[in-house]
Amino acid sequence: MAEETIQNTAPQQDVSEQHRIRLEKLTAMQEAGYDPFQLTKYEVTHHSTAVKENFDSLEGQTVSVAGRMMSKRVMGKASFCNVQDLKGNIQSYVARDSIGEDAYKAFKKLDIGDIIGIKGEVFKTKTGEISIHASEITLLSKSLQVLPEKFHGLTNTDMRYRQRYVDLVMNAEVRDTFVKRSKIISTIRRYLDGQGFMEVETPMLVSNAGGAAARPFETHFNALNEDVKLRISLELYLKRLIVGGMERVYEIGRVFRNEGLDTRHNPEFTLMELYQAYTDYHGMMDLTENLYRYVAQEVLGTTTITYNGIEMDLGKPFARVTMVEAVKQYSGVDFNEIHTLEEARAVAKEHHIEYEARHKKGDILNLFFETYVEEHLVQPTFVMDHPIEISPLTKKKPENPDYVERFEFFMNGWEMANAYSELNDPVDQRARFQAQEEQFAQGDEEANHTDEDFLYALELGMPPTGGIGFGIDRMVMLLTDSPAIRDVLFFPTMKSLPNEKG
Repeated sequence: MAEETIQNTAPQQDVSEQHRIRLEKLTAMQEAGYDPFQLTKYEVTHHSTAVKENFDSLEGQTVSVAGRMMSKRVMGKASFCNVQDLKGNIQSYVARDSIGEDAYKAFKKLDIGDIIGIKGEVFKTKTGEISIHASEITLLSKSLQVLPEKFHGLTNTDMRYRQRYVDLVMNAEVRDTFVKRSKIISTIRRYLDGQGFMEVETPMLVSNAGGAAARPFETHFNALNEDVKLRISLELYLKRLIVGGMERVYEIGRVFRNEGLDTRHNPEFTLMELYQAYTDYHGMMDLTENLYRYVAQEVLGTTTITYNGIEMDLGKPFARVTMVEAVKQYSGVDFNEIHTLEEARAVAKEHHIEYEARHKKGDILNLFFETYVEEHLVQPTFVMDHPIEISPLTKKKPENPDYVERFEFFMNGWEMANAYSELNDPVDQRARFQAQEEQFAQGDEEANHTDEDFLYALELGMPPTGGIGFGIDRMVMLLTDSPAIRDVLFFPTMKSLPNEKG
């Protein structure tokens, strides 16, 4: 017999009344000697999907499941209910003669949203639905709030993000996204560990937030009476570890950038950076290609993924193109033929590219790239050899010192990773920092500042090193076909509501 879903369909003004009624039920139970909040554990033998997938061996066997009651159909002496757990949901047949008259009366008073345990035998109903014939029903936690009606109560996207716990209860696809996120991260770790990398942790509170072009969040450390910043990157501390002889290191952690919110940006996000001694940016390209393939195959079972209806093939060799080549292909402008800043500014004006007075030739090349190229890079593509002006931590190309050994990895028109042959010349690095200080003085709030301790580390000697930073959240977005970064963050940054402000 198919169950009938009982959900909250009452007007909003009735919700407080239902809350009061549920609270009265709880009080009555407690006064009668039963308090579900005093229970400390419940023995769960199976998840719902395990019961369904192993029906042949479990038919007639006694199992115990636990989860949230999402529907209930009461029919006199027998009823049906549906329980949802982490893996899915399962129906239970609850009969008065099986659990006892008093227990059945208590069951009929349960509310949608209550967390219950069910013990009973596995069987199939006349309609062929795998179910549990309950012998015991245990109330494990009383739900005092009313769940939203499934099809009409979750249309407010803002509230879905604010109350993710409700979103997870009501939407199986949301739970699946976050299960996949966990699998993606654990698979990355497994791959890197298998390649001889060591996972490490570095400081989040730093005196000098470097390693990326971004504005940091700032705070004050009372114990030391010092202003500190939240890190914007993992780079400079991980490179210190390479100096210390830790040849292959990686870190997966939160970084913080004081920037705006949109479908691909959240000020608090998850970054993975790794550094490998004795390799260069070509080695990082090979690692990136192999890692993306491995993760897709392990998590999704295929190297062909679909995002927003667009198919992307991770199984084929990834395209490799220089930034100058890409700009020439999509804009018709060949920066190999542009030799001075004046020529770069002139061609920018011709193409209606807005630049600032502080921008140099390389900055204008990058503006052309952002304007003309990025949106076309749908299939996996490495864009190589960036101008030195926008790459303060990267080795110059020996044959062309105006450019550096750097690549950005693109899919779906998004930057997915950024990698270098790491600059290990302390004299050159000091000069690059000085150029960044000048940029900051001219109004670039995202410019790096000189890090004397990092320079000292480089003066001790850092081997040739390849390094890369991966945006984990964007990777999860692509592999789960999620439209916005907020859909892959359990608790995205939101503007506080009036009642949340301290």
